[in-house]
Amino acid sequence: MINLLSRALLMSTPLLFGAIAEVFAERAGVMITAIEGIFLLGALGGFVGAYLSGNLYLGLLLAIFTGMAVAAVYGWITVYLKQHQIVTGTAISILAAGLSSYFMRVFFGTPILPLTVEPLKAIPLPLLSQIPVLGPIFFTQNILTYAIYGIVPLSWFILYRTSLGLTIRSAGENPEAVDVAGIKVDRIRFAMVLLAGAMGGIAGAFYSIGFLGMFTTNIIGGRGWIAFAICFLGNWNPLGVLVGTLVFGLAEALAIYMQSSGTMLLPNELFIALPYILTIVLTISRKSFNVPAKLGIPYRKEN
Repeated sequence: MINLLSRALLMSTPLLFGAIAEVFAERAGVMITAIEGIFLLGALGGFVGAYLSGNLYLGLLLAIFTGMAVAAVYGWITVYLKQHQIVTGTAISILAAGLSSYFMRVFFGTPILPLTVEPLKAIPLPLLSQIPVLGPIFFTQNILTYAIYGIVPLSWFILYRTSLGLTIRSAGENPEAVDVAGIKVDRIRFAMVLLAGAMGGIAGAFYSIGFLGMFTTNIIGGRGWIAFAICFLGNWNPLGVLVGTLVFGLAEALAIYMQSSGTMLLPNELFIALPYILTIVLTISRKSFNVPAKLGIPYRKEN
C-alpha cells in the first residue's frame, strides 16, 4: 500500500503540472487545446537534451523551451490572429505527433535497441523521509514532484490573493474592464499561454526523463487531455485540481501495479484504460462548472 500511494503521488506529478498550466491560461480566457502536442514535444525535447548532453537538467531546460515554442505558435494564432482555439490546438497536436517522429529520425536515425537515459532519482528528504508510512510516501520523491506540490499553494495565492491574479482572472471574466484599466488583454493572455507551455514542457519531460528514461512517439498516450479535463473537474481552482489529480494519479498507479504484479482478476487492458474511463465518468457526473465567462472567446477591442 505504501508503494502504491508513493507511486500515485509520482504519477500525479505531470498531470498536476499540465492541469495547473491550464488553470492559469483558462482563467485568462485561453484554452490550451494544444496541450497534448506540448506534452509530446516537451517529452522529446527533454529526452534529446538529456541524451545528447548527458545532463538531465539540461534536458529539462530544453523541454521548457520546446514547450514554450509550441505555446508561442499556438498563442500567436489564437490570441493575436483571433483564430479558433479548439481547431488550432487540435491541428498543432496532430502536427506534433508527426514532428516528434521526424526529429527522432533526424537526431538518432533508426537505432536497433531503444535509446535510454537514467531517469531522475528520488531524493529522500533528511529526517522527514524517516517518518513511518508518511516518509516513504511524501518525502522520497524526485525533484519535479517536490516542485509541483510547492507550486500548487503558490498558484492559489497568486490567483486569489494578489493584484496579478485579479488581472489574470479578469482577463477571462471581463476583459473589457482590464482594457479600460490600461492593461493589454492580449499581452496577459499570451503570457499565460507561454507559462502553460513551459509547465506543459516539464510535464512531458517527466515521462521521458523523470520516469521511463526513454522516448517513444506514443509516450504521452492522451495524458495531456486528462490534464485538460482535470482543470475542468477542479473548477479552475488549483486546490480543486490537486484533489482531482491525486485521484487520477492513484488510478494510473493502480494500473501500473496490476500490470507489473501479473494479477489477472480482470483483463489487463481494463487497468490500462482505467484513467481514461475515470475521466469520462467524472466529466459526465459533474453537474455544474464555474466556467470563466470569456473562455475560448478572442478579445476584440471596440473602436
